[in-house]
Amino acid sequence: MFRSSPPTGIAGRGRSSWRRLLAGGVAVAAAAAGVLAVTMSTAEAAVAPADGGVYTLASAASGKCADVVGASVDNGALLQQIACNSAATDQQFRAVARTGGFNLVNVRSGRCVDVPNSSTTSGTQLQQWGCGDGTKPHQQWTFTASTAASGKYLIRSVATNLCVSNMDGSTAGGNPVVQETCSDIARMQWAFNAVGTAPSPSPSGTTTRPTVASDGTGTYRTVQAAIDAVPANNTTRRVITIKAGTYREIVTLPANKPYVTLQGLGSAASHTVIVNNRSAAGGYGTSGSATLFGYGHDLALVNLTVSNDYGEGSQAVALHLNADRAVLDNVRLLGNQDTFLVNDATRAYVRNSYIEGTVDFIFGGGTIVFHSCQIYQRRSTGGPITAASTPATKAYGMLFYRSNVTGAANNVTQLGRPWRQDAQVLYRETALSATIRTAQPWTDMSTNTWQNARFTEYRNTGAGATVNGNRPQLSDAQAPNHTPQRYLAGSDGWNPVG
Repeated sequence: MFRSSPPTGIAGRGRSSWRRLLAGGVAVAAAAAGVLAVTMSTAEAAVAPADGGVYTLASAASGKCADVVGASVDNGALLQQIACNSAATDQQFRAVARTGGFNLVNVRSGRCVDVPNSSTTSGTQLQQWGCGDGTKPHQQWTFTASTAASGKYLIRSVATNLCVSNMDGSTAGGNPVVQETCSDIARMQWAFNAVGTAPSPSPSGTTTRPTVASDGTGTYRTVQAAIDAVPANNTTRRVITIKAGTYREIVTLPANKPYVTLQGLGSAASHTVIVNNRSAAGGYGTSGSATLFGYGHDLALVNLTVSNDYGEGSQAVALHLNADRAVLDNVRLLGNQDTFLVNDATRAYVRNSYIEGTVDFIFGGGTIVFHSCQIYQRRSTGGPITAASTPATKAYGMLFYRSNVTGAANNVTQLGRPWRQDAQVLYRETALSATIRTAQPWTDMSTNTWQNARFTEYRNTGAGATVNGNRPQLSDAQAPNHTPQRYLAGSDGWNPVG
């Protein structure tokens, strides 16, 4: 559907209109023999590790967090440090008590921190591997309180007696996480920053109670009820864990409730689904048709699906996002026309996620980076992916970075069209499949012409990545000003990327 008038106000479109996770507490001693865990930064509170607790592990030498390279879910993926992002599930590790020690289970992959081949060599880079029954000594760790740095801990391998270390104490992102001969120094001191809990077996065989469960096993039966219980103008991270299942409701995270995380507890994002079927045709208008409205700053959505299953025939939004410093990690957004409204107040980082639709299914005037995401055009007759309405005053709109664009049919999908004349969209180092209309991947919208919009590509690959006169390319000289970090920095230097 063409839109003849520019967007106005917060809702946009001319129609009806991370910080890091915060956790309370102080470092205390754990009860298990020799087992404790880490630090207090200005943004997160460190706690002693406990069975079933979920933590980011921050190096005292760098302040960066342990991470699985590429957010991989595969065996053998290596560990590194990158800038802490407590909403990123590949930086979250669940402590699971075993006889003699703990497993550290990566929340994204479900795999355990592992010493490759039980190597006793100091300097060996750690990896993740399937946990099996959890009894492998080279996947078990003890947490010993540092005597040199309050609230920090040494993480020692049961198999090798070596300690987890930020190699050479480097402050660089991507630096390997290794094992080394233990010493109570900064590169081997780690803070366990609590980001919530996830179901895991406890010694009694019980499980941690989720915040939301429709079957009554949680604190609340609906997602909205859990949000309603968050105090207005809260200043600490509130993690709302959602048991796997389908939640047919309309969810609103109001502007006066920042620092809220919605985190699905299923083993995949598809297992926790928030869904409804409002549409613009039903009297809600496009911006009012959403299943989930996210307005509070520093919002995080993790490991869940947001869907609008109205079907085709009208605009029907899954996620209406109008929040600054929002992070979406391992999220699925499902719809048809207008799946994802990125409204003007938005500054958001989306990674390892999946977005699908038919027409203009990513649209709006906000600033957003899609990093390592899957974008899918589901209609065999195709349509434009984006309808950006970036204001002329904004340098940055939408960036698709190292992502993958596919579709149901070949030569039918357009990269976008300008809903506002100054629309800014860049596809950078992204795999474009044969679904892209290679000869003419941009198109006009009403009186707004694609040639006068800020539409560019840079070093894309794949069958749909042909370069021709209808496909403006970013120059190598311009490229350093169009990175994910530059898009998201704003005036406060926000950097969820690392």
